Amino acid sequence: MNHSRRFEEAAAKRSTQQNGEVLPFAAPLQELGQDPTMREIEVLQLISDGLVNREIGGRLYLSEETVKSHVRHLLAKLHARSRAHAVAVGFRRGLIS
Repeated sequence: MNHSRRFEEAAAKRSTQQNGEVLPFAAPLQELGQDPTMREIEVLQLISDGLVNREIGGRLYLSEETVKSHVRHLLAKLHARSRAHAVAVGFRRGLIS
């Protein structure tokens, strides 16, 4: 489905709502219920060590944009609201030490 069609469908749904409530953001379905990859866990460990995206990229020989992509996937997969929340979830689940 192309972008303009999705936009039109979302606009149509919004206009049919009676009470004016905002539609919640839905994470991509393929992300939900999946475990983080080994690379994403490596990124999470480095986040927990206090590194920023540029430093993580340098350590793992990745571009900063690739690191940002891994972080976005981690947040979705762990249902985390922030990097700090992702680290907390990672510790609780035993993904990182």
